[in-house]
Amino acid sequence: MSFSELRTKEVINVADGRKLGRVCDMVFCYPENRILGFVVPGQRGFGAKRTDFFIELKNIVKIGDDVILVNVGLARVPSGKRRGNQTCRAKSCETQAPNGYYDENEHIYQNRRSYEEYE
Repeated sequence: MSFSELRTKEVINVADGRKLGRVCDMVFCYPENRILGFVVPGQRGFGAKRTDFFIELKNIVKIGDDVILVNVGLARVPSGKRRGNQTCRAKSCETQAPNGYYDENEHIYQNRRSYEEYE
């Protein structure tokens, strides 16, 4: 399934039956090439800022023809951490890099493999 197909599907939380919206972004760790989850834009209220929701892959119940069913207690994505290389440093990214560890204080991986190892 391609990302363009995924973007057309409605995301519904099975815990409360609420429509969350459509997928707007995928979150993955590079260079491990591991998909961590996807981002659904939050609702905007009058005078309120929109905050996005991060949904981990383990919370996906079913991907159907026109909907994606998820079972989540919604975790909000901090603004500015959604795009680019910042996604791997978000607190919601709890994966471990091989030969290294995740430093919670600095929100970065320590002792990561160098990019030259992949070539």
